[in-house]
Amino acid sequence: MSYTSDVLELVKKRNPAEPEFHQAVSEVLESLDPVLSKHPEYEENCILERLCEPERVLMFRVPWVDDKGKFQVNRGFRIEFCSAIGPYKGGLRFHPTVYLGILKFLAFEQVFKNSLTTLPMGGGKGGSDFDPKGKSDNEVMSFCQSFMTELSRHIGANTDVPAGDIGVGGREIGFMFGQYKRLRNEFTGVLTGKALNWGGSLIRPEATGYGAVYFAQNMLATRDDSMEGKVCTVSGSGNVAQYTIEKVNELGGKCVSLSDSAGSIFDPDGIDADKLAYVMDLKNVQRGRIKEYADKFKGVQYLEGKRPWNIECDCAFPSATQNEISKADAESLVKNGCKVVSEGANMPTEPDGVEVFLEKGILYGPGKAANAGGVAVSGLEMAQNAQHTNWTREEVDGRLQDIMKAIHTQAYDAAQEYGSPGNYVLGANIAGFIKIADAMLDQGLV
Repeated sequence: MSYTSDVLELVKKRNPAEPEFHQAVSEVLESLDPVLSKHPEYEENCILERLCEPERVLMFRVPWVDDKGKFQVNRGFRIEFCSAIGPYKGGLRFHPTVYLGILKFLAFEQVFKNSLTTLPMGGGKGGSDFDPKGKSDNEVMSFCQSFMTELSRHIGANTDVPAGDIGVGGREIGFMFGQYKRLRNEFTGVLTGKALNWGGSLIRPEATGYGAVYFAQNMLATRDDSMEGKVCTVSGSGNVAQYTIEKVNELGGKCVSLSDSAGSIFDPDGIDADKLAYVMDLKNVQRGRIKEYADKFKGVQYLEGKRPWNIECDCAFPSATQNEISKADAESLVKNGCKVVSEGANMPTEPDGVEVFLEKGILYGPGKAANAGGVAVSGLEMAQNAQHTNWTREEVDGRLQDIMKAIHTQAYDAAQEYGSPGNYVLGANIAGFIKIADAMLDQGLV
């Protein structure tokens, strides 16, 4: 057996019943054989074994009181995975599906994603099985304050800087920041995704969606092409999907789909600025279902219980959740003319689907590269907080474009160097890994 096979076997043995974590580790390790053969010092220093083991795993009880005065108990987590190149950085997810394996997969992915951003950030992830859907503001505040009461012991501006993720938006960040400030008696950049008037950054809400489109734009440029005139399918209907559509529209493309857990909409006329404004109100304010879009606008199909991967398109932006594109979905996308896939979500394509994209020569941007715009601007928010200043929208957007171009260049060049030109999966994994592995060598056995 090879070194990578041995390590993967060890990971599965030590972390049973965590398929998402196994999938994430396998996807990275399978890319690294050409690097490991060139750099035997990585195996000699057990870099892979150390990198696949979180530095710290926190799990805690979160008691809170609902509006009826009834006691509730949820489970909270924080996975502090790797701090070789900077403080732990990664989101908090509040969703009923959250368990240890999901967060370990997300934290592991975050390590490489953050490495690619060129910013000094380690990788972490956290969250809870709490579901904010259907809860009042008072109930969400009660939960967030209890969650932060425990989490505050373990985080800090130079230690671990959480952000938002699924189920954690500006409301939740605000409640958690207020509790942290109250407990620690300090106003510091300990969370990112804050409101603009108390330490947030312009472009942060837009960053993941914008970044996925910028990455697609960079991939297209390698074939002397652009987003102009491209028909795009987008899954999800939250923050990432919304701003993906906004940027595609700005660059001259047309988005024709959105989805949520109940189904998808197909709007052949395209989701223009007015329709997008409706979606933002529907999802961000009313917290409604995407089916209501089909009820409001003429000529729109509602595909109940389905994802939008059977729709003809030039580009696809999966922006919902992990493993939303199966092998059959990937084959359907290719059959329907898709030439570009840029992942706005984390690991949204199953391994068999990734193989289809690579075999067919699709321009495929994996999540750790394509959706790194969100954490990149979180890093820029940290820099602004440290300087006690705010940058303009143009400055932040310019830096985001530069970072996404740098991520693309790193992944593209690494794929070329290691014999798989155009394979952004291999390129992103190798480029992210080398930076972390070299830092670990420099810092000794810790």
